[in-house]
Amino acid sequence: MSLREVAAEAYRESLPVLALSAVGGLFAGVVLGGMEAELRAVSGLLVLVPALLATRGNVYGSLGGRLGSALHQGLIEPTFSFDDERVNAAVAAALANGVLVSGVAAVMAVALLVALGRPVAPLGTLVAIALLAGIVSGLLLTVAVVSVVFVGYRRGLNPDTLAGPVVTTTGDVVGVATMLGATRLVLALGGG
Repeated sequence: MSLREVAAEAYRESLPVLALSAVGGLFAGVVLGGMEAELRAVSGLLVLVPALLATRGNVYGSLGGRLGSALHQGLIEPTFSFDDERVNAAVAAALANGVLVSGVAAVMAVALLVALGRPVAPLGTLVAIALLAGIVSGLLLTVAVVSVVFVGYRRGLNPDTLAGPVVTTTGDVVGVATMLGATRLVLALGGG
């Protein structure tokens, strides 16, 4: 394959996904903009937003990369089966890492805000929001990543080209939406 053919294929595969990413990013911004009441009600929540969104991209981007590499090496088949130990291990690691880092980010946000003398919601409130958002977004992102990687691979697309933009965009949209839902639930249950 010539350099021109490789470049043309890369653009053919990535441009539609990147365009969709831009739209998804704007949607996530609109959802975040609609969280004014929640951001006012839970001091320190805004500090968590970038940390949790970055975590989603890093953890689930890594999952997409692992699955893509395993497909290229022939270690797994592009069909999800609960019997596939490699896929199960990758999914379990991603979910555990995503939830663990969410809780750690909440604790670190509280510690940082306290050290800076800034107002902050109780530790339990921010940890509950972060963990709940981490669990729900983790489950949704796992389904999205596994689906995109496997379906893309079966259709002859490079999963490495698809996984990054899809995970980033889906992570932003799902991350902000689950954080909004988790915040509303925790506030309704009396947290904050």
